[in-house]
Amino acid sequence: MKLNTIIKFLNKELKVSKIKDSSKNGLQVKGKNEVTKIAFGVDACMELFEKAKTNKCDLVIVHHGILWKPQKREELLKKRISFLKKNKISLYAAHLPLDLHAKYGNNAELCRILGVKKIKKFGAYHGVSIGNSGEIKKQTTLSSLVKEINTKLKTSSIVLNFGKQKIKTLGIVSGGGAYAIEEAAKKKLDCFLTGEIKHSNHHVTKELKINVIAAGHYATETLGVKALAGLLKQKFKISTEFIDVPTRL
Repeated sequence: MKLNTIIKFLNKELKVSKIKDSSKNGLQVKGKNEVTKIAFGVDACMELFEKAKTNKCDLVIVHHGILWKPQKREELLKKRISFLKKNKISLYAAHLPLDLHAKYGNNAELCRILGVKKIKKFGAYHGVSIGNSGEIKKQTTLSSLVKEINTKLKTSSIVLNFGKQKIKTLGIVSGGGAYAIEEAAKKKLDCFLTGEIKHSNHHVTKELKINVIAAGHYATETLGVKALAGLLKQKFKISTEFIDVPTRL
């Protein structure tokens, strides 16, 4: 399959040119013109690139790329780009476009696996709602919900248990979504699910009397790239592989 064909399809499907982001979304490094196998991962890092090379992948698609505004870690950037170009491996990144995609996004996928219905946009970030909120199919307890999340995401969540013990409504923003805690409380949601929280979030959450589940930045953002892998495999009849490089964070 032609690299340009895949890139054009992704750019259109994810609307990368229409979504403002600190990530330079789209094709970040160009390798071979022909693609026979695609690797998918969360973070663009040397471990992922090396495994992609070993597994004979021509294109790597990630959520967190290597080109940002403003750009940091110039020396690491040079080494990463050099490795990709030397091995003729292309790199494609989709940050916010993949978070907020209504079908293949991280938050849409979290809603799907947790059975969230009556879904609404949620989690305003620089004027764009990148998350979702809705109702769990059947009311459950906080402990049962945490257990379900831990099982389905293969994670170990941090829980700030300051709200109702019976959970029906849920707000979701994958990754670093702690900024939306106050929005969740304002909308009187029973619980808020995100990837990671900071020390400063503890007392805010306690005083707002809401439950917050931090299931891991990495764990909550494996879902979007996995969904894209399924889409491209079906669309282009091409070999795809998710390469797991967990951070435990």
